[in-house]
Formats: sequence, C-alpha cells, structure tokens
Amino acid sequence: MDQAFFKFGLAAFVTLLVVVDPPGVVPIYVALTKDEPRSRQRTILIRAVLIALGVALFFLIAGRGVLSYLGVTVQAFSISGGILLFVAAMPMLFGQRGGLQSPEPEERDTMGAGDHDIAVFPLAMPMLSGPGLIATILLLTSQAGGSLQKLTAIGVAITAVFLVAFITLYLGARLIALVGEGGVHIATRVMGIVLAALAVQYVLNGVTGYYHLLLGR
Repeated sequence: MDQAFFKFGLAAFVTLLVVVDPPGVVPIYVALTKDEPRSRQRTILIRAVLIALGVALFFLIAGRGVLSYLGVTVQAFSISGGILLFVAAMPMLFGQRGGLQSPEPEERDTMGAGDHDIAVFPLAMPMLSGPGLIATILLLTSQAGGSLQKLTAIGVAITAVFLVAFITLYLGARLIALVGEGGVHIATRVMGIVLAALAVQYVLNGVTGYYHLLLGR
C-alpha cells in the first residue's frame, strides 16, 4: 500500500514538475524582477508561488466534481488531457516555453509594468499555474478514482513541485549565471521529451480503458 502511494505520488510529481517547468520560468522571473530590490524580489516570489499553489490545490479538491458535473468520463479526459500535454510538449522540444503557459505577445509587452502585480500575472498565472497544470491535475484526479490515498499523494506532489519551483526561482539569477541560457534551453528540451512520452502514455491508457469499457470489463 505504501509502495502504491509512493509510485503514484512519484509519477504525479514528475508529471507536474515537467508541466510547471521551473527552469523555463527562471529567465522570465529574473527579467521581471531585475530592477527590484532583493527584499521585494522575495516578496514577489513568495506571493506568486503561494497563489499558484492555491490554484492547484483548488482544482485538486474540486476537479473530480467538475468532471462529474460535466459528465466527462475518465477515459475521455485521459485522451484529451494527453493530447493537450503533447501540444504543450512540442514547443519545449525546440527550447521554448510550452504554448499552454507562455503569455501572448501583447501580454509580454506589458510585463514588468507598474500598473499590475507581477506576482499574480504573469508569474502565478499563467507561468506557474496555467491551463497545462490545471489539465494535468484534473487528469491525475480522474486517475485517482476517488482514492483518498492517491489524492493525498497528488497533494504532496503538488506541494513538492512548488517547493522545487520556489527554490529554483529564488536561485534563478545564480542558476542562469552558472549554466547560462544554453543550459536552461537544454533542460527545457529534456523536460519536453519526458512530457511528450507521458502524454502519449495518457492517450494509450485512455484508449485501452475505453476499449475495456466497451467490452463490459
């Protein structure tokens, strides 16, 4: 039982970590806060991570209810979620941020402007808790099947992912100086490969599950 908890939690952690992609957020975070004093940078980072964590936990708690209300089967969501994650993985394979998380060009033009809170936008949403993360949480929730143990594992995985994100962003400036922009692009490509493989697996799981459902198993 503990082994199942660890296995499911580890899979959830890896999937969510790849979707959030903390190394991919680092250059944007550094660019947004480069003119802020160090104390202000910490405040922005803490608020952004806490807001993103709150959004993620909300969809963890309400996700299964949302699927039930919409009448969406687990198999259908597994297939659609896998396709969505694969679309997000494709730009990452070319060293870019996932399309589900990257802000639109007109939004990037306003980044860093003083007329809005950058901790909320674009850091918390959509960079850390965008549609890709929400879809992944709903997908994992559907796979948990109402199991309190698995839902707890997802909650632990979400918390661990945002802890990693906080540490990565906190050390963002030093990380870029250490590995350079090239290192960040390499990490993004590797994460894209992993995400693409996970996305294909989700589609296969959905197709297999629906096939068994048709056979009445």
